[in-house]
Amino acid sequence: MKASDSFAHSGLGEESTTTSAREEVSRGRHCLSAAVRRAVGRTRQWLLAQQLPDGCWCAELEGDTILESETILLWAFLGCAESDDARRAAEYIRRRQLPEGGWAMYPGGAVEISGSVKAYFALKLTGHDPSAEYMQRARAAILAHGGADAVNSYTRFFLALLGQISYDQCPEVPPEAVLLPRWFPVSLHQVSSWSRTIIVPLSIVSAHRPSRQLPAELGIRELFLREPCDWPPLRCPGLPGGTGVFSWDRFFRSVDKALKFCRRRQWLPLRRRAIEAATNWMLKRFEGSDGLGAIYPPIVWSIVALKCLGFSDDHPAVVYNHEQLRDLMIADDQENTLRLQPCKSPVWDTAIAVRALAAAGASPQSPEMQRAARWLVERQITRSGDWSETVPAEPGGWCFEYNNDFYPDNDDTAMVLMALQTQFEPPTEAERLPPEVRVMREPEPGEDHGVLLAQLTGAIDRGMRWMLAMQNDDGGWGAFDRNNNRQFLCYVPFADHNAMIDPSTPDLTARVLESLGKLGHTRAHPAVARGIEYLRRSQEPDGSWFGRWGVNYIYGTWQALVGFKAVGVETEDPAVVAGAQWLLAHQQPCGGWGESPDSYEHPHLRGQGAPTPSQTAWALLGLMAAGLEDHAAVVRGVRYLVATQLPDGTWAEPEFTGTGFPRVFYLRYHYYRIYFPLLALSQWATAVPGNP
Repeated sequence: MKASDSFAHSGLGEESTTTSAREEVSRGRHCLSAAVRRAVGRTRQWLLAQQLPDGCWCAELEGDTILESETILLWAFLGCAESDDARRAAEYIRRRQLPEGGWAMYPGGAVEISGSVKAYFALKLTGHDPSAEYMQRARAAILAHGGADAVNSYTRFFLALLGQISYDQCPEVPPEAVLLPRWFPVSLHQVSSWSRTIIVPLSIVSAHRPSRQLPAELGIRELFLREPCDWPPLRCPGLPGGTGVFSWDRFFRSVDKALKFCRRRQWLPLRRRAIEAATNWMLKRFEGSDGLGAIYPPIVWSIVALKCLGFSDDHPAVVYNHEQLRDLMIADDQENTLRLQPCKSPVWDTAIAVRALAAAGASPQSPEMQRAARWLVERQITRSGDWSETVPAEPGGWCFEYNNDFYPDNDDTAMVLMALQTQFEPPTEAERLPPEVRVMREPEPGEDHGVLLAQLTGAIDRGMRWMLAMQNDDGGWGAFDRNNNRQFLCYVPFADHNAMIDPSTPDLTARVLESLGKLGHTRAHPAVARGIEYLRRSQEPDGSWFGRWGVNYIYGTWQALVGFKAVGVETEDPAVVAGAQWLLAHQQPCGGWGESPDSYEHPHLRGQGAPTPSQTAWALLGLMAAGLEDHAAVVRGVRYLVATQLPDGTWAEPEFTGTGFPRVFYLRYHYYRIYFPLLALSQWATAVPGNP
């Protein structure tokens, strides 16, 4: 039974079996082939031009205004909120205010209370008049959405840092957690790596309770609906279960009260030892990293923690953290603004760029591709990190950033392995591209390429063995740790950032399967078989899969279908058919696909949103993996990408299609709009019979 036959009986695929539909597909394919070749050539040329001299690609990674706001709040604590940088960051915040007055987590999103309170506070601290129209509008929106009373625990710490509330209104983050053994149910090793790197420096801050008292006119009491002691309790959004006597919620609130009681009575015999251990833990992980965890939040709290510990401003650890923070800043002289990135993404961008260029006909022996491959090999992490506390394996993974030795992850490792594997594959037929867009230099085969292939073989082997060792007991893969899935930890009051654990996810599991499949492992491999079963269990009733690291069900469904194909699951498999049906059902009249981050908060909105190039590319890749290369919907999707391409070979995509923490933080990867459409168009051009 062919895949097209499966869809003929599904209703949604019926049109592809009719004569008129087949004729439409045929006409569309021949009409599109030349346009696709030109589109691929333009994008390939543009992407090659973005390669950096060292061989990598690194696009801007954009988040919402909490990055600029929190930086200004940090500078206010340090006494430098009147700097030119602070004013430029405030201008960036002001320009992104919603018409209704607040600030959102992503374009098109609703007012988000924590980010809005921090934005308002940051503007006041940098001299913006609270009587100005936009400030009054912001205040009205904040009060209408619950006021400062409704901010999350993370924001409460910033308010306490600047004397707006007492630390009693913040959850306790005891440094004693660092002393707990790894087998203990609530030890530091049981929480996600990103929470771990925030918790440790924040625990030092929580123990010291630093506070800078501001003049009353710079405070934000006008945003309070009630006194802070009457603010509502903190709780992770969307958690099941109640708050009864025997609930986890009640248990952890009782623990928090007990810790506060011990603090008041000064019954903390291990506190000094705990702070020393937390300090050493933090300092050790500065090594080989672009800041603690190589992400923005721990860098900020590391600066505050070092200040609490009495480190001088010129101490190497303090200077190092300020340098890492500054390295995340982007100045825009034209707009006179300053914005920040949550981290940098060179490994991720380079791996996907290499895969897309290989699909577009780039020779593995070209100087550009060899430079990229060497750069990736050099980035392989060969020292043990936090993961090694629970996984007895040799190191061999890759991280997301330039340097983050303690935290390689399965997602980047899988993507890099697939990128390196392209060096062993014959190039896609270059004659598909018109001569005027063949911009790469002639291949340079020889001894150097042979040496590179030998290096790649060793790197791939190490990376694959590490990745296999990271498989969870449920058959899936998480991001940074193994079996980091203790759901009860999400009820800790500090866990309202919705990212306390790092369990298996369908999208990441499917990407690992795709990688293993491209490296020669099929469903007969035990790890692959377990991964397939995990994906079957995690499929939604409507046929889609949840996307943890990209928005959202389009992302998860694409990756699941691609993962299934790579390891040999047949296209007529019911799970594959159901997933493809879901994608077909959510194509928009324009031919594209789109989904808003709203679907994390409201799952019934899955597959709905403004069409975007990256999400359209994901849907096309998923449908092609399901055997529907010649389906009319795929032709319409390809036509949409060709029609919306800009003259320089790029696409416009202001939407956020990346996910940091669902419901809390989203991302715009500036190259998603480039390399994913390039990958989809290139695969279609080579997969559809009859394309010249």
